[in-house]
Amino acid sequence: MAASSRNSVFYQQFLQQIENANPTGEIWIVTDNLSSHNSLSTRTWLEDHPRIHHAFIPVGACWLNLQEGWWRIFRKTALAGRSFANSDDIAYATTLATDQLNSRAEPWIWGRPAPPTRPRRRRYVYIV
Repeated sequence: MAASSRNSVFYQQFLQQIENANPTGEIWIVTDNLSSHNSLSTRTWLEDHPRIHHAFIPVGACWLNLQEGWWRIFRKTALAGRSFANSDDIAYATTLATDQLNSRAEPWIWGRPAPPTRPRRRRYVYIV
């Protein structure tokens, strides 16, 4: 979904779409501390929708949010160096980039790769 703005109204509409798409059970949303996610109107809206729960990522721990890594990759593949005439073009670029990323997706591995092993050092034996 491409929203024209990141405010509480659009966020609540997004939550409503999630709730409509998942008619049963509890729904947990893991989110950052954007003001629209924690505004008074959003908190009031959530009181009227008790199935939806928020889990906030701690401030300063953006590395816990897998969306940040995905968003960096996505910006490079779909949005970098492009301009869009309207929201339909953005939605098309989003769909195309997501399909391409999903076609070569692999499990996400946390952390750095192991350092390369050192080649065996040759042992020289000197005979006198």
